[in-house]
Amino acid sequence: MAEQYPGGAQHPAAAAKAALAEVAAAPASPEARNGLETAKLGIWAFLATEVLLFGGLFTAYTVFRASVPQMFHSEYLKLNRLFGAVNTLVLICSSLTVALGIAAIRQGKQRMLKVCLLLTLLLAATFLAIKYAEYSEHLAHGELPSTNNFFSLYYMMTGLHAIHVCAGMAALTAMLVMARRGRFSAEYHTPVEITGLYWHFVDLVWIYLFPMLYLIG
Repeated sequence: MAEQYPGGAQHPAAAAKAALAEVAAAPASPEARNGLETAKLGIWAFLATEVLLFGGLFTAYTVFRASVPQMFHSEYLKLNRLFGAVNTLVLICSSLTVALGIAAIRQGKQRMLKVCLLLTLLLAATFLAIKYAEYSEHLAHGELPSTNNFFSLYYMMTGLHAIHVCAGMAALTAMLVMARRGRFSAEYHTPVEITGLYWHFVDLVWIYLFPMLYLIG
């Protein structure tokens, strides 16, 4: 039972707790919903330009592969499919943690959001570490971007994707810092939603890159 002061007044701490609970239970305002929809429209427009960028590279790879299939096949055999498969699993798990974090903050679970963001950052760092090991292996064998068209496109596409992973990590770090400061709630978490959409896009690009580079010989 809440402590009562003389005259029926509630203890200040209890009153504050009750007020926070009331705010958390209140539905999002129309302004907040409109803001989220506007932000989503903006990020989708940005991602459309990114699709055009990667789509051009995918098309170039397909054209060059069709023109010299023997060379592309022999060079494709030099890729480490174990590294590629593990990195695919890592990014799929990172998409799951992002989705769980968004679902948590929609329910006002700030601690769960922070845990999920941290796990996503650790998975992203793992992806980059594996990619660094893979690059090191290629460079040690003299397989450079200037070696041939296959490795030129391989480094270009995977390198551009790695840059997007780094950008995503920067955004996730910003979200984690803001979450630690209590900036997000069930009513306001638009930046988390937008960052999540971007991260899912980064994962989706790799889902296309993995079979195209590592599986289709």
